[in-house]
Amino acid sequence: MSNLEARRRDVFAAVAAFGVCVSLRARAADDRGPVAPVEALVDGLLGVMKAGKQTPFAQRYDMLAPVIDKTFNLQAILEESVGTSWATLPPDQQTMLEKAFRRYTVSSYVNSFHSFDGTRFEVKPETRAVGTEQVVESLILPKSGDSHELDYVMREGDSGWRVVDVLADGSISRVAVQRSDFRRLLSRGGPQALADSLRAKSSDLSG
Repeated sequence: MSNLEARRRDVFAAVAAFGVCVSLRARAADDRGPVAPVEALVDGLLGVMKAGKQTPFAQRYDMLAPVIDKTFNLQAILEESVGTSWATLPPDQQTMLEKAFRRYTVSSYVNSFHSFDGTRFEVKPETRAVGTEQVVESLILPKSGDSHELDYVMREGDSGWRVVDVLADGSISRVAVQRSDFRRLLSRGGPQALADSLRAKSSDLSG
């Protein structure tokens, strides 16, 4: 065997080995299923917390927005909150609400997790099934004081597992609270009233 052939063989072997390693890492991530997105969210929240209020809100927003996009199924959450009337809305009104809702969701998380004082997050590796969905349990552990339970309802779709609801203290559904508020606004002033309310809340949160 020539030296050139030997080098080619070694290169092909190295490429094949690299491919196996990548495949194993991807499979390991897949095996974590619905837990992985929650762990990514926790990492993102810790990032904006450590950036702190000394970092402009807009910068912290830009840090967290891509994490929210990858972790949450904002489309499903919005449709569930609006209800059956969503399907009857013209595309331009749907787009208006999607943009306003995304901004409100990201702003609310940036506002809520605004500083770091030693708080820890614990994401439990075991999940519990609720129909076709999985619930990932997590704890917020402050440096002092009581812990708080924050559970994530996960649904699997074309883009993998995404959050479709958040349960405060293990039972208070964020979607249920939003549903009551959103439908009240829609009944009074239609999609424009809901979009205006979401924009106003986002402005207050970033202020």
